[in-house]
Amino acid sequence: MCVAADWRWLHWWVVLQWLVGVTLGGSCDQRCDCQPPLLTVNCSSRHLTRVPDSLPETSVSLNLSHNVIKTLTRGQFSSVTLLRYLDLSHNTLSVIEVDAFLGLHNLQTLTLSDNRLKIIPVGAFTGLPNVQRLDISENEILVFLDDTFRDMLSLLTLEVSENDVVFVSSRAFGGLLNLQELDFDRCNLTSVPVEALSLLARLSRLRLCRMSLTSLANNSFRQLSRLRDLSVSHCPRLNSLAVNSLMGLNLSSLTVSHCNLTSVPCSPLHHLVYLTDLDLSYNPISSVQSHLLAHLLRLQQLHLVGCGLLTVDPGAFRGLTSLRLLDLSANGLVTLEESAFQAANALEVLRLDGNPLACDCRLLWVMRRRAQLPFRGHSPTCAKPLRVQGRTIGKLTEAELPCRQARILSRKPQDVRTDEGHTVLFFCGADGDPAPSIFWLNPRRSLLSGSGRIRVLSNGTLEVRYAQVQDSGYYLCVASNAAGNDSVSVSLWVRGFAGPTRERLPSLLPEGSGRAAVNGSQGSLPFLFDVKTLVIAVTMGFMCFLSSMAVCFIFMFFWSQSKGQIRHTATIEFVQRSSAGAAGAVKSTERSRFSVKLI
Repeated sequence: MCVAADWRWLHWWVVLQWLVGVTLGGSCDQRCDCQPPLLTVNCSSRHLTRVPDSLPETSVSLNLSHNVIKTLTRGQFSSVTLLRYLDLSHNTLSVIEVDAFLGLHNLQTLTLSDNRLKIIPVGAFTGLPNVQRLDISENEILVFLDDTFRDMLSLLTLEVSENDVVFVSSRAFGGLLNLQELDFDRCNLTSVPVEALSLLARLSRLRLCRMSLTSLANNSFRQLSRLRDLSVSHCPRLNSLAVNSLMGLNLSSLTVSHCNLTSVPCSPLHHLVYLTDLDLSYNPISSVQSHLLAHLLRLQQLHLVGCGLLTVDPGAFRGLTSLRLLDLSANGLVTLEESAFQAANALEVLRLDGNPLACDCRLLWVMRRRAQLPFRGHSPTCAKPLRVQGRTIGKLTEAELPCRQARILSRKPQDVRTDEGHTVLFFCGADGDPAPSIFWLNPRRSLLSGSGRIRVLSNGTLEVRYAQVQDSGYYLCVASNAAGNDSVSVSLWVRGFAGPTRERLPSLLPEGSGRAAVNGSQGSLPFLFDVKTLVIAVTMGFMCFLSSMAVCFIFMFFWSQSKGQIRHTATIEFVQRSSAGAAGAVKSTERSRFSVKLI
């Protein structure tokens, strides 16, 4: 009974094996695993030195990875024309002959990563009209020749990272009419292959990472009007973007991270009105100045992580009405004021962790919106003052935030009347918690800067150098902090010179001369010429005199040496002047003559 059962089991096993052979359309190499339901052949990690000869004809997927295959010969896969997925990664491939993939007209994905290819001959990819993804990363490829990919008309994604590429021919990407994604990572290119990229009219995503780029030249991405995602990262020598480097692009996402930019590249970004995601992380950008990004009306996400940011000026994000996520983590910010934003209420995510924050009333707006403004699990921590040091903003109360409105210390009237040419100082000191900032407005209510003839000194003092009549008027000092503002007005009246014939004092005077105090006292007019100026003038005049005398002596010397050309005697004939007699005497017309000897 048992023997009959064993025979029946053996019979059905033989029938099953026969059916498997019929289904697979051929025998399966004993070193591979063949799975009939998925028509998949797995020959991975079998120490194969070449592609097996006996492969099922109906195979759809063939995995030959992690072997020691060195060469692919012509027509290597002609018996498996139904293949859609072919994986030859992690081998020792160094040679791919022309027409090696001939017959694989159904292949969609080809993986050749982590091999030893140094060059791909033209024609190696012939017969692959339907491949959509090609991975040749982690090889040793040095150059891409013209028409390397000419037969891959359906290719959508090309991965060429981790190679030693030093040159890309101008027509290397010829034929890639539908390519959408291109990844250059860890290559040795020192500039963007502009001519080669210009052939990729449908490219939508481009990565240029870990390269030796030093700058992006003008029109680096011309004719890539469909490019939407551009990433340039981990290029430590990249320190500048030319003004028109991104001209012609309509990007929605731009990443320029882990580079050497020292400021926000506002000029190259100016025309990117459709940009929604901008990442400038890990660049040595110390400050974000006012209105640099105001033209990016659709920007939704801004990343400035690990830049060493020290200040974010008021109005820095003015105009960014669509901003939803702002990541300023891992910087050196002491505070972030609400005045930096166009509409802080529109923010949905704010990252401030990793900054030495001073938790005072400048961050009161953050604390009040902590319920609606998630920190993605990274609540910022206070570095000062001492009473709240180490605590997170999410656990503070408003009463614990020190806040005292800005107040100008001295309101003593400052009314200065002086003559033209004097220098006038107006003092303005203030205190508050946090320490207020001081700025001045001129009589036309324009903001004064820290440079120029009329400037604001670092201690808040206003300096009017060599005052002119047109400087007269009321100046306004404003002290401001997050708790409020305070202001005081001062006046300056400059008298012009009285007489019309009297010369005006020169506008360029030695620094510190003719300084008038704020009480209006006048100083003596300075002497216009110092000893150094007089010595220089006398020396220059004496040198001019000596030069003239030397020229005269040289001329006389050469003139005296011209023997035989100059007559040493001369006869001069002249008529004496007429003289009037007492009774109408006759005019004398007698001629006289005398000789002169020239020495």
